[in-house]
Amino acid sequence: MREADYGTVYLVGSGPGDPGLVTVKGLRLIEAADAVVYDRLAPESLLAHAREDAEFVYVGKRPGDHSMSQEEINATLVRLGQEGKNVVRLKGGDPYIFGRGSEEALELLRAGVPFEVVPGVTSGVAAPAYAGIPVTHRGVSTSVAFVTGHEDPTKGRTDVDWKTVAKGADTLVLYMGVGRLKEISRQIVAAGRPPETPVAVVRWGTLPEQRTVTGTLADIARKVEEAKLGPPAITVVGGVAALREDGLGWFERRPLFGRRIVVTRARAQAGELSAKLEDLGAEVVEFPTIEIVPPGSFDPLDAAIRELDSFDWLVFTSVNGVDAFRERLAHHGLDVRAVRRDARLAAIGPATAERLRDCGLRVDVVPDEFRAEGLLEAIPAGELEGKRVLIPRAAVAREVLPEKLREAGAEVVVPPAYRSVPSEAGREALEKRLRAGEIDCVTFTASSTVENFVGMFGEGTAELLGGAKVACIGPITAETARKHGLTVSVEAGEYTIPGLVDAVLSLYEAAG
Repeated sequence: MREADYGTVYLVGSGPGDPGLVTVKGLRLIEAADAVVYDRLAPESLLAHAREDAEFVYVGKRPGDHSMSQEEINATLVRLGQEGKNVVRLKGGDPYIFGRGSEEALELLRAGVPFEVVPGVTSGVAAPAYAGIPVTHRGVSTSVAFVTGHEDPTKGRTDVDWKTVAKGADTLVLYMGVGRLKEISRQIVAAGRPPETPVAVVRWGTLPEQRTVTGTLADIARKVEEAKLGPPAITVVGGVAALREDGLGWFERRPLFGRRIVVTRARAQAGELSAKLEDLGAEVVEFPTIEIVPPGSFDPLDAAIRELDSFDWLVFTSVNGVDAFRERLAHHGLDVRAVRRDARLAAIGPATAERLRDCGLRVDVVPDEFRAEGLLEAIPAGELEGKRVLIPRAAVAREVLPEKLREAGAEVVVPPAYRSVPSEAGREALEKRLRAGEIDCVTFTASSTVENFVGMFGEGTAELLGGAKVACIGPITAETARKHGLTVSVEAGEYTIPGLVDAVLSLYEAAG
């Protein structure tokens, strides 16, 4: 292939661990990439933003276990670029701060493969910030030195001039040095720093499993060993490390900090729940037990759309139903203006109502209780006699709503607008974490998520959950969970995503 036909390799810093800290440009490139070559420390959740047909190449390294040598990584990037692919080389932190990104760039340059560098938030700044430690502070530190604590072991010597470094900057930030902390501390003291100089070691900074150990140059190695704190970790040496004790450690004070919570909602709808839980400090494990797909046939929905102006009521029981209805209108070259101007609209809850309003539709009825029974009570009894009602919804759903509407004298049309089908992606990984007792809570947002979860793990599901709590969005979902032998720890008082988040929060606030 001619050089003019080569793809571009983007050396993208994924940030320190929290996927929310990736840059806007970095995320855009991930979404468009033909191939993603990623490290061990690059957040896996970012990979979910890549195209389904993208090629993924894992090149992670851990102490004593390298999936590829650096030379092999370089060759892989060159090969993919020469194949005409646009490649994201996703690296933890920043590509040019102890990330060997410059070595990869030089190899690409030699091969004539175009490349760009997208800087990332480095863990040497972010991890201390999440631990309540600013690396500079007026009156305490006006200079910072970034130092590697893990050099090439084959050199037999160190390139770090500890005497110059120790005296040349107020704050020292050490990358990858936790395994040599005793020796490094000794050298810094020997270079003239007082033994009582504050030190903080932050492991897995910016992530829910973040842990911080504080001490001084005299005792930090012992404290880290006692705490069994291993890599990856950032070490901060200097007066700024003491500021954590002044109350700046905001991240670890969040109410769900360190809790691992499973979200079983379909991936397309998981965003709101995941984001709210993460904002409260939880580590969210997205495990979509359902996937939203088209119905077996669109014929019934298409027939309803052709006679849309004959319906007096349109009733929507989920956001998915709204989305599917709108997409099918668009398929026929229509939009919401096809809905009769005097038709009345009902939504089962505020999220569904909000989606309808986003489409430009007025919502007439939203029940106080967000389930079918509540919707029936909210529609005035005299409004249904002789009326035509359209309910675009899931192919499989409870029949209580259409049955009761018919009993009230309405003609009810219920075309399937979508199907919820089981999704087993990630089952083995989640089972492993459940068996290891690493999951604190599993959330269910619909009976179908319960059914599919139990279907995947079988009769031993309750035993597999062990001490993990179960949180359900409402009584119908909770009833389904109990039917399958699961112990429901909490039900949302309001049958919405914010209500479910509040319910989860109450579990741990009550536990203190």
